[in-house]
This record gives sequence, C-alpha cells and structure tokens, in this order.
Amino acid sequence: MRVAAIDQGTTSTRCLVVEDGGEWRVAASRPHARSYPQHGWVEQDPDELLKNIRLVLDAAGPVDRIAIANQGESCLAWDARTGQALSPVIVWQDARTTETLASLPPEAEALSKRLCGLPLDPYFSASKLAWLLQNVPAAAAAREAGRLRLGTTDAFFLDRLTARYLTDRATASRTGLMDLRTGQWSSELCRLHGVPEECLPEIVEVDAGFGEIDGVPVCASIVDQQGALYGHNCRKAGDCKITFGTGAFMLAVSGNECPEVDNLLPTVGWNLKGEPVTYAIEGGVYDAGAALEWARNIGLYSALEELGVFEGPSALSRGIIFVPALSGLAAPYWDRGASPLFIGMDHATGRRDLVRAVLEGVAMLTVGLLKSAEEIIELGDSISIDGGLSQSSYFAQFLASASNRTIRVPPMHELTALGLAELCGLEVGAARDNGMTFLPDGSVTTEDHARFAEAVRRSRGWNT
Repeated sequence: MRVAAIDQGTTSTRCLVVEDGGEWRVAASRPHARSYPQHGWVEQDPDELLKNIRLVLDAAGPVDRIAIANQGESCLAWDARTGQALSPVIVWQDARTTETLASLPPEAEALSKRLCGLPLDPYFSASKLAWLLQNVPAAAAAREAGRLRLGTTDAFFLDRLTARYLTDRATASRTGLMDLRTGQWSSELCRLHGVPEECLPEIVEVDAGFGEIDGVPVCASIVDQQGALYGHNCRKAGDCKITFGTGAFMLAVSGNECPEVDNLLPTVGWNLKGEPVTYAIEGGVYDAGAALEWARNIGLYSALEELGVFEGPSALSRGIIFVPALSGLAAPYWDRGASPLFIGMDHATGRRDLVRAVLEGVAMLTVGLLKSAEEIIELGDSISIDGGLSQSSYFAQFLASASNRTIRVPPMHELTALGLAELCGLEVGAARDNGMTFLPDGSVTTEDHARFAEAVRRSRGWNT
C-alpha cells in the first residue's frame, strides 16, 4: 500500500509517498508566502495553500490512500455554497486579538481553562474566528445569508477537495472552542468569543474517513504536531517528542484521562475510531526556525551547514544570550509583551557568537517546556526530536546537555508524514531505526540556567 502524506505547514506544503515497511520519498515541496500587513498580523493566501496541496498531490503519482496534516490554529472564513474564501488565512503566529482577549472579564480565563484547557491567547483560533466575523464584511454577509463557514485550514481544504465539512478531534482541541472532556463544540465557549456554533465543522475521529480526492480516499486528517507525536512512536504516558519547525512544539503523551495542568496545555493527542481519546500535554516556543530565518535575513549566517559545528565554549557560558521572543513568549510564560533580546556582547563578539546564541536560546526555552512537563507527568529518559533544527549536531548536543536527557534524532526527519502514514494503517517502524543519539555531557551548568532565566526576565513586558 502506498500513502500520499501531505504536510501543509507554515512555510511550505510537502508530500511524502510512504509505503509499507517504511520506504519513503519526497514527492514534492512547494513554498508559500506569509504577509505581515500590520504589526503582529500574519496572513496567508488560502487559494495558494489549496493550489499547492493539489500540486504536491499530483506529483505523488498513483497512491492508495491520502492523509493530510494541517497547521493547527490557523483559520479562515469561506462561503458554504461556492467554497470561495472570504478572508485570508490568519496564521497561528498572528497576535491581532491580544487586546480583545485582554478586555474580557477575569472569569473568562477560568472558563476557558476549565472547558478547553487553554488560556485566552491569540495563538488559538477562537478569537481569530470572532475577529473575522466582526471585521470582514463578506463573512458577516455570508452569515446573514446562512452560507458562512468558519474553521481551521483543514476544514477548508477538506470542504474544497472532498466536499466534506469536517475536522478531527485533535485539531478541534486547539481552537479554544471544544470542550476537552466531551470532544464536542462548547456552546459556552462559542458564546464567550462570539463564534456561531452552527458555522463550525463536525468533529470526528482522526481516521473517520474524509471523503475522496479523484477517487482516492482521504483516510486521516490531523493537526501537524499531533501527527508528529504519532510518527515518533509516542504511545504510552511519558513518551515525548519535540518538533523544531517555524516554532518548537513539545508534546508528551499523558494517557486516557484529561490531564490537569497549569502553564502548559492539555490537548487531544489523537482519537481513533473505537478507542478512547489519547490525551497529551503541550508546550511551545513561538520562534524556533523562525528565529534562525530572521538571523539569516539580517546576515548572521548564510547556509544551514554553518549551524552544525562551533568551536570553544558555548555563547551562554560566556554570557552571550539571545531570548528568541520575536513573537513573544509562549508556554509557560504566555507573554505576548516579551521582546527578543541580545545581551552580553562586547567588542570581541562576532556573527558566529550571535548565531550560536540564537541556537542556544531556542534550546534553553525548550528546556523550560520539559521542566514544566516534568511537574505534571514523569517523562521518559530520552526525548525524540525532529524538524530543521534537529539536523544541527551542535543544537542537538546542546539540548541534551541543557536538558540533562538523551536526545534521539530519527534518520527520517519528516515525522509528521510518518505519523500520517501510520494513521492510515502502514507499518513504518523501519524508518525510525538507526538514528543519532546525543548524551548530556555536563557542559551546561546551573549558573548557565540562572543566567538565561535572568535574560528572559529582562525581555518580558517590553512591548506591553
């Protein structure tokens, strides 16, 4: 059996063809644009994303099944009758609703955490969907005519490609509108944010069946990070993975009971037909690969090969620190007012020191996620990582030392696609064999952790 696993991400749309036994190939990858029309706004063209899905799927050739991963919290409005997008995609990084959420009464935060487990942060879809209804005349007119559809990008793609208006339970758990314990839309949360429940897609299991594209069944649809969790073979409580893409996303399996958490996020890991929901805890760093992209754009380095090896002691140990808060700080701080910060430079500091500090800053914020997770569940001795930054040996070794844990890097770093293939029923374990392992070496000290924590403190609230 051959599966076309489509990973529709923040910066590109990729399709891998995966076969039973773990054989795989990249069929195609298409970049797409992000626009920044105002400070804190991040948008994409939904028709460009849809076109790229079609193009990479065409490049896959004959397949037996299709699976699609989505960006998660990115969302839009469209017309139920014509399928026409009525708005841009508001990307998960977008912060335009920060003030709106801050204006809600104090009890709103408690309601949100009690029902969906999520704080009132513009990262999630709920406030963005409400913003579309309030600020896009075409969306308001479509609602008046009974033709409005609101949802995350997966529901839009499925509606356009298969004529099925659906979303899976894991993706829905990222919106801020789903009751985490019932697995259905919450009327209370929809009223809180002003999102009409009747305009939202039906919530189903990850393998419920999502129609067909050109006669080929779409067998699985899930948010990208949960797809990666499955692809890392995380199945039991304490299994943990971190994906380093545009952001860094840690997920750890917590079991079949909805976890009680504070600064991290409870979420649905996956929900297969006929099985209980598997829950997870999640934490993120808004800017991981995005921080490296910014560093390259301002001339700190020019090629990815420059990120693999550095000589001498770490930048952190020499007091040179970067806090990668270009979009603010996510878990466990939830501080959109934080600002990126370089500190500790002198006349001898060069570009290599600064780009090294960027890598180390992403790793140190990630270590904070692991520390928060450890307060909730007992994590395993090793952590599996994937994504672009996982290909830097320096980064993986620094993360192992800073976290005091074994870091495993699978040989195949497209773990979201691997998870999609597994959710379609393929056996792909061989694709995870013979990866690289990095052991802690004691090079990151208690004083280093304290120094970084002080830099984070200084970065906070600057944009408030």
